[in-house]
Formats: sequence, C-alpha cells, structure tokens
Amino acid sequence: MAVQLDDAVDKRAPRIGKGGAPPSGRATGTPRTRTGRATPYLLLLPALLATAVFLGWPMVRNVLLSFQTLNMKELIQHLTVWNGTGNFQEILGNEEFWRVTLRTLVFTAVNVVLIMALGVLIGLLLARLGTKMRLTLSVALVLAWAMPVIAATTVFQWVFDSRYGVVNWVLDQLGWHAMAHYDWVGTQLSTFFVITLLIVWQSLPFVALNLYAATTTIPKELYEAARMDGAGTWKVFTTVTFPFLKPFFLATTFLEVIWVFKAFPQIFAINKGGPDRLTETLPIYAFTEGVGNLHFGMGAAISLLTIAVLLAMTAYYLRLTLKQEEDEL
Repeated sequence: MAVQLDDAVDKRAPRIGKGGAPPSGRATGTPRTRTGRATPYLLLLPALLATAVFLGWPMVRNVLLSFQTLNMKELIQHLTVWNGTGNFQEILGNEEFWRVTLRTLVFTAVNVVLIMALGVLIGLLLARLGTKMRLTLSVALVLAWAMPVIAATTVFQWVFDSRYGVVNWVLDQLGWHAMAHYDWVGTQLSTFFVITLLIVWQSLPFVALNLYAATTTIPKELYEAARMDGAGTWKVFTTVTFPFLKPFFLATTFLEVIWVFKAFPQIFAINKGGPDRLTETLPIYAFTEGVGNLHFGMGAAISLLTIAVLLAMTAYYLRLTLKQEEDEL
C-alpha cells in the first residue's frame, strides 16, 4: 500500500528543475516561444547578409551584364544596351567555345585522376610510416599546401625557365643537350605539362592528409581479420579501406573537380593561356573575352555558362551521394 501511495504522489507531483526552478516548456509539452523558434535564424542572419552582399549582388550584376552589349564605346558613354540572349547565342554558336569547354573537361579529368591516385598513395604511406617519418612528411605536405598560389607559380616559372631553369640544367647534365634551352611554355603540350605538375603538387597535401586522417577511423580488427584470411595489400585496400572510405573518396574527388575546373591564377600566370590561346580553359577564356578584349557582356555570359557546367557536375555528385545513402539504408 505504501508503495502504491508513493507512486501516486510521484505521478501527481509536478517536476521541478535544478534548484527548484520550474520545468522547461519542452519537458512539460508546452510550445516553444517565438523567440526560441527564431533564434537559429537570427544566428544565421549575419552570414546570410554577408553572402548576399559579397556573393549574391555580384552574381545579380553579372547576370544583368550578360544580357547587355557592353564594349569600350558603351562603357565610356555610360550606355546600357540590352541585347537579350544575343551574347549566349553568339557563344554557343562559336566553335572556339566548345573547343575550350572540351579542353577544360579533359584538363580537369587528367588532373583529378593524378591528384587522387597520388594523394591516396601518399595517404596510405603516411599510415604505414613511423612517427618521425610521418611527422617529417606531414610537415613537408603542410608547407607545400600553405605556399600561396602565385608564389608557387613563380617558383615553377623559375624552375622551368628556358635559360636559367634548374630542370633544363639537370637534363643537360644528364646528356639531353637538346633540352639545355628548351622553352617549356612554347607548345601546348609542354605548357599543360608544367601547369598540371603545378596543380597536382598544390593539391596532393589536401588529399593525402585527409586520407590519412580518415584511415585512423578504420578499426584495426578489420585489417587483422583480412590478413588472417590471407588477403594481400591490394585485397586489403579493395575490401577494407576503400569500402570504408568511399564517402571520403566521393567528397574529395568532387572538391578537387571544382578546384581544378575553376583554376585561374596558375594557368594565367604561367603563360596567360598561350601559346596562341591553346591552353585557355573556361575561366581564362571568360577573362580574355571580357577584360582582355573589352567585351564585358560576352565575358559575363561565358562565366555564367561556366557556372552552369559546374552546377551540372554538382547535380551528378549529389545524385551519386543520395544513391549511396539509399543503398546503405
């Protein structure tokens, strides 16, 4: 009977908070106040305002500019000449635009494949090295990653200089005397080789360090079980490491695609898209047409088409991500 009374008292007695304070509305089932519901939006407001000012407004201006004819004459006379979709029709009907687009896609694919392959190998190497060697390699990767883009590009220009470059000197000393004064930015293929080497060198630290950090989350028991079953290095990677880190590979590959696709300072600083505009990618093409040739409306239209290509790739990545989440459920 005493137990039943105690239970009845517990059920009827109101719950009180710490120090005798009344319970929160959520505990008693009362609705949250308007201020409580608005708090997350108030906290997001500064970031949203900054995004609207520094990203949204320039984007709106760029969209408006893409529907105008704005050359030097209109700029000097402060004229606003609307031409509808004329800029887009001219660009899409130009064979040069499609050549540059194809070149950009191939350039991006080659760089991303090299970055991911070498980055994965270095990340797996970090996981196997001892503490001192891992620290040394990690410091070297961080220093390469921390170097400013223009500074790194300038170093590569010196290294591959036709007269005083270290690369030409080393090749000459090794017996390739024809390379003593070779112009690395004189042809399309050699210029892309230097640019690719630069971009891969700058991107490897991000992939390698992130992969190493991700491997530390894999239970060691999985590796021990795989080795007990007789699995070799490649089998362990394909059956344990890769399935466990598949979300990491998807996210990192997507980030590298965006980073390489919109690469501008490396290509422009090396040779400004030369020789003969044969190494122009879409960002360089938009800048050359817009600022270099003073066709600002045309450059704005090309930049919007570049964003459209990136959005298409983003949609494909999101589709893969959603499909993977559905398979895991």
